[in-house]
Amino acid sequence: MKPASGTRKPYIGNTRSLVLALDVGTTFSGVSYAILEPGEVPKIHGVTRFPGQEHVAGNSKIPSIMYYDQNGELKAAGAEAESASTAALAEDEGWMKAELFKLRLRPKTMKLKMNGMRLAPLPHGKTAVDVFGDFLSYLFRCTRSFIIDTHANGHALWRAVEHDIQFVLSHPNGWEGAQQSKMRRAAAYGGLIPDTDEGRARIRFVTEGEASLHACVLNGLAADVLQNPSGHGFIVADAGGGTLDISSYAIRGTSPLVIEEIAPPDCVFAGSVFVSRRARAFLGEKLKNSKYGTSDSLDHITKRFDETTKRLFRDSKELQFVPFGSPLDKDLTVGIRGGQLKLTGAEVAALFEPSIESAVLSIKSQIDSSGGAVKSVWLVGGFAASPWLFSQLQERLSRYRVTVSRPDTQTSKAVADGAIGFYCDHHVSARVSKFMYGVEYLREFDPKDEEHNARKHRLFEMPSGPRLLPDAFDCILARGVKVKESNVFSRKYCTEVTNLSTLSVFEVEIWCYRGGDTIPKWIHRSSEVFSTLCYVRADLSPLAGSATAKSGRGGKTYWTIVFSIEIHFGLTEFKARIKWNDNVCHAPSCVLFLS
Repeated sequence: MKPASGTRKPYIGNTRSLVLALDVGTTFSGVSYAILEPGEVPKIHGVTRFPGQEHVAGNSKIPSIMYYDQNGELKAAGAEAESASTAALAEDEGWMKAELFKLRLRPKTMKLKMNGMRLAPLPHGKTAVDVFGDFLSYLFRCTRSFIIDTHANGHALWRAVEHDIQFVLSHPNGWEGAQQSKMRRAAAYGGLIPDTDEGRARIRFVTEGEASLHACVLNGLAADVLQNPSGHGFIVADAGGGTLDISSYAIRGTSPLVIEEIAPPDCVFAGSVFVSRRARAFLGEKLKNSKYGTSDSLDHITKRFDETTKRLFRDSKELQFVPFGSPLDKDLTVGIRGGQLKLTGAEVAALFEPSIESAVLSIKSQIDSSGGAVKSVWLVGGFAASPWLFSQLQERLSRYRVTVSRPDTQTSKAVADGAIGFYCDHHVSARVSKFMYGVEYLREFDPKDEEHNARKHRLFEMPSGPRLLPDAFDCILARGVKVKESNVFSRKYCTEVTNLSTLSVFEVEIWCYRGGDTIPKWIHRSSEVFSTLCYVRADLSPLAGSATAKSGRGGKTYWTIVFSIEIHFGLTEFKARIKWNDNVCHAPSCVLFLS
């Protein structure tokens, strides 16, 4: 089986173009790109030089960190923000450190467990979208410099493509349309695209799970499965700094390669940063009566724990040491000797345990959702390098007859490379809906139904006469449905208006239900399992000319308007639109909709 790059088709565009994949991670970020030459097969490149990291050959990731001054002006970012000189200057000048800012974009339904610690406040005058946009802008500037300096005729190349660059932004599996909208706004704020319809159309999104799948295919990691596509499913587990993104797939064809999602993807806050947060809280308690219990000391020891113990830990029965100081640092009462803090293996294992437990539960849920089709797990991402995470997943998942493997090649930048692979190769032909999507409609009142009588105080009559109840839920797309890219889910509705001028600002709210597979009867607006996914707006005033006036209750004039709601879900972006026509509404086949 050839790697994906061996089966990739030549670029069919008429002019040279450039596609950039910006992977803004919770803790580390990276950029990959491809120069699209007409008639040539695109090749993926990585940005391997960043300011402050020139001495590290081939390093493709930089810390997702920035410093702002007291006026909210960006002063340092990436590797430069981690230098000793920057840290000293930041302390002298009172700069504010921005880190973990990606977590601020999370959906409200995804709760963070920070062990009593909070995200740092935002810089002066900045929103979460602004900060994200500043970092995108920094990555973009670094990429521009790298391409100009690395490629022959780099300046001419950049001038030829700079006004029509295509961008692929990756995000956790749990991010939705609202988060994609924020990322688009951030890209415009950061100057990557103009804030126009044409500019926004240059942004595409891919989930980190799907990007990681493409990276696995690119690197030949899927060779065994591709050579023997017996229908067995596999899971790509992208373990990063903030999230663990779990996606399940099966091979449906090899010439060309066709892959389908076989279970709704999952996303849990179980990344390596939460091991660090638990370590910070644990060390704070352990060292609270020691001179090493100050905030600065704890920050330093936790940083050293991240750099050494967390990365190397592999045995819960062996003593662990955190080297943080000089031979003169000593406090035997808390286990510090010779500049090292002694911890038991069990103490360190406990810091990993919630993340490992979350990962196992999520993967087990995927195995169940796939009907037992999943036989293997590919562990990728920066956190995948942890020997303890890897060995524990192997041990705990073996009871489900699932093998866990970890690629030998460097996959910490799998998402950025895979995002380019997604753009060029597009292997995934079908995805599975994560939640249930629908709209609010008006349900006809049944005086014999106790539930209806309990809602009687909200009863009202339509101009044509029927007595109806609001807040009824009509499902357009159910959870767990396999959706191909060409699929459109559509439902026809009608409504009655007493003033045709309202048609110019017609608006429909699309609801998302996260409560399971059973279609709910009613929308509970205060419940966390319901949320507004988006609003779809349309100008239906052209219908006014063909609408027939009718005489309703009490001689009041009204018009019946027929329209459809269409949902497109086959791509990595959710899209919805109102489709209208001038048909007559033949009740009861149309649902009366509350506009």
